[in-house]
Amino acid sequence: MLKDTIAAISTPLGEGGISVIRVSGDQSIPLVERVFRSKTKLSEALTHTVHYGYIVEPASSERLEEVLVTVMKAPRSFTTEDVVEVSCHGGIVSVKKVLDLLLQQRIRLAEPGEFTKRAFLNGRIDLTQAEAVIDLIRAKSDRAFKVALKQVEGNLSKQIKLLRHQLVELMAHVEVNIDYPEHDVEEMTNAFIRTKCEAVTGEIDRLLHTAQQGKILREGIETAIVGKPNVGKSSLLNELAQENRAIVTDIPGTTRDVIEEFVNVGGIPLKLLDTAGIRETTDIVEQIGVERSKTALAEADLILLVLNSSEELQLDEVVLMQQLANKQTIVILNKIDLERKLDIDQVYSYFAKERVVELSLLENKGIEDLEKAIAAIFFEGKLEAGDLTYVSNVRHISLLKQAKKSLEDALEANEQYVPIDMIQIDIRAAWEQLGEIIGDSVGESLIDQIFTQFCLGK
Repeated sequence: MLKDTIAAISTPLGEGGISVIRVSGDQSIPLVERVFRSKTKLSEALTHTVHYGYIVEPASSERLEEVLVTVMKAPRSFTTEDVVEVSCHGGIVSVKKVLDLLLQQRIRLAEPGEFTKRAFLNGRIDLTQAEAVIDLIRAKSDRAFKVALKQVEGNLSKQIKLLRHQLVELMAHVEVNIDYPEHDVEEMTNAFIRTKCEAVTGEIDRLLHTAQQGKILREGIETAIVGKPNVGKSSLLNELAQENRAIVTDIPGTTRDVIEEFVNVGGIPLKLLDTAGIRETTDIVEQIGVERSKTALAEADLILLVLNSSEELQLDEVVLMQQLANKQTIVILNKIDLERKLDIDQVYSYFAKERVVELSLLENKGIEDLEKAIAAIFFEGKLEAGDLTYVSNVRHISLLKQAKKSLEDALEANEQYVPIDMIQIDIRAAWEQLGEIIGDSVGESLIDQIFTQFCLGK
């Protein structure tokens, strides 16, 4: 299948300025040339040049579409193969006609992620870079985009390769000591093994320290907005989303289901869940909404408890504060533009002052304080601005933890004076687990599983 010439639409389907069809494979240039008419033959074109012409039906010479064709010759292309990109008018009919004609020329439709898979298998990128392409496409904030871009550039790969190199050096010393004990090599003492293993373990710990932040930047924080009806939950959602996603009225119980919206708060992606007001009600539909709100509350990573500063605390709000006191909760005192009637000391009895934010959605005050409060919980007060090499992929995190465990086993065996050839087994396991991250030692089934997550045409 790697020798096949493949094609797919690389732009989203629908109306637009242009649509792009990507073709890759050893025969991509001559096969596209069959249906392309221009002053310049594609087979004679220089690499990385663009050519104006028409896509025609070969048998009848009927013009199907006016296009621009870009030629990128191997190995200077994304897949390292000959690549041709056909840019036609945006629209479902035009791009479908061109693609259908190309698929009649011994070109097959690409599988999801097959272009990136070929880039990996042909050695242009490693597995961490390939997986970062998905993150680049799905990035929910500028910072998440920058993190993904750093990984596409190979920042994480370089660090993993450096760690593997250190383990290879350690294993080489062990092998020499086992096979040629009479040679004058550096003595494989317990202290030497301990020093080397602890150095690599320390670097793994440093990478894992970024895991929570990286995972948040990649996937967002599941955030539930809760409170009694008519305290401003939907207004908060609309303010953060910068659009009217939820209905806002003075009538309690307007929100009857959980409304989801991705927003960017100070560079932190939040998956906001605007829930139905939690209260006792006889309305069957509202009861279902309240139950869904409670489910969202149990599953959320962060809870924004909205209270009306201009009203006294109700019993159900006090009960809610008691339930949320030990969870990741930020209390939002809304409507501070009105006279305060809420007993703030009662709020402070359940939550630390840094977890309480005063807000006026009417006057647009306090949003920055909310951003700081969220950063304080999940990013120790701030997002790292310098080194953006975050470990964000669940697979990478799991393998780093496995490698750390293998090295800890090696250290424990070393302390118990286990023969060094037995310790070598754990060191090699750590080396292989780190190799799985970048794809140096990974099974074909896992590769297929990873690339099927890509969209068609990438």
